[in-house]
Formats: sequence, structure tokens, C-alpha cells
Amino acid sequence: MTRRLEGRVALVTGASRGLGRSAAIALAKEGAHIIAMARTEGGLTELDDEIKAVGGSATLVPVDIKDFPAIDRLGAAIFERWKKLDILIGNAGVLGKLTPVSHVDQKVWDEVMAVNVTANYRLIRSMDPLLRQSDAGRAVFVTSGLAHKCWAYWGPYSISKAALEAMVKTYAAEIGTTHVRANCFSPGATRTDMRAKAMPGEDPMSLPHPDEVASQMIAMCEPTFNDNGGVWKYDSKGLFKQF
Repeated sequence: MTRRLEGRVALVTGASRGLGRSAAIALAKEGAHIIAMARTEGGLTELDDEIKAVGGSATLVPVDIKDFPAIDRLGAAIFERWKKLDILIGNAGVLGKLTPVSHVDQKVWDEVMAVNVTANYRLIRSMDPLLRQSDAGRAVFVTSGLAHKCWAYWGPYSISKAALEAMVKTYAAEIGTTHVRANCFSPGATRTDMRAKAMPGEDPMSLPHPDEVASQMIAMCEPTFNDNGGVWKYDSKGLFKQF
């Protein structure tokens, strides 16, 4: 059976757990070679074993997403080995602290913006030339409904996701005449550690597993997916365009 992403190269950030882990495995099942980026070596090693178990292959990159020069070095290394990048999944993210905006500590604010916004800008800056070398470069960034709902006490997270969406839409407008496409994916409430931290009283078994959610991201990574600058949302009935 032909796999949908056979021979393609995919970079996944925040790949050691949660939605990133599930996305990496789903892409590997479809034939993509995974460049898995995360802070924890142990988590990456476990991911490597899981990818091998589904017949895939991976290159492990144990790097903190806030190490911006390392992102540039990774771009150079990808060019040296593959000369291109077919798929970029900007998944790494942090919640920050749920508190009134007026009470947000500067360190918390800086970390949320660094991980959720600035790191993705650096990824775009470093990986754009590689995506352009692909016959159909696809970039997918994980957003949240909170970018639009703006609930009380979720300030840094909501603001960072709104900024991410604006950045991706701007980038999409700039690459419209190329073979590259950039979109956002909104997973909704998913059974992850971040969700459990934000909603400690919620029954996690009432939420979809990250494997189920990540499976819908695959379509956005295929060469035939031509939408650009959209926000696509997971739904139990299938992927749909939200904005």
C-alpha cells in the first residue's frame, strides 16, 4: 500500500510527548522521515523506538526550542543532508500561568512569548529556504481556540496564539506564489499534560487522545493540500476550516 508521505522529510517540534509525539508517529507511518526536536533526550529516545516500531525512521534533535541559534544550526544541518524540508510542524508550546494580565510575572510572559511566538518566527526564518526547495513545502503551526475566545486569566497563552496566527497568515501571504503552503491547526481540547494542568478537575478520558487528533494533521502535510493561510480545526467527524 502506498504511503501518503513516502520519502518526505518532516521537522516536528515538541516531539517527545503529547500532540507532537503523536504527529511524529502519524507522519512516520505515512512514510516521512522525522526530524524530532524536543528538550528531553529520554522522551526522544522513546519516540525513536515507537517510530521504528511502525516502520519509520527518525533523526533526534535534543534542543530547547528557546535556543534560537540552534534553530539556525539545525536549518544548516538539514540543508547539508537533505537540501530541502518538505514538512514543518511547529507544535512546541507552553501554557504559562493562569492569572490576571496585571499579575503576570515578566519571566512567565517572556517564556510564553519566546516558545509560542519567537521560536516559530525563528523556525520560519531558518526553514523557509528549505521549504522552498521542496516541490510542495507544507508548514503547519499548532494554535488554539483561545486565540479568539480570550478567556479571563489566560492572557499570555491567548495573546501568544493570536500573534502566532497573525504571523502565519502574514507568512502565507508572502509565499502565495511559491510551492509552499502555511496554515494553523487548532486541536481543541485534547488529552495532554498541558490540558490537565489547565483543567485539573476535568476527566481526561472525556477528551480525544492525541493520536486521534494528530491523524487529522496528515492531510495538511500532503502535497495536494493547497489551502494557504487558514486555521483548520480538529473535529471527530473530520478536519474542517475554521477561519
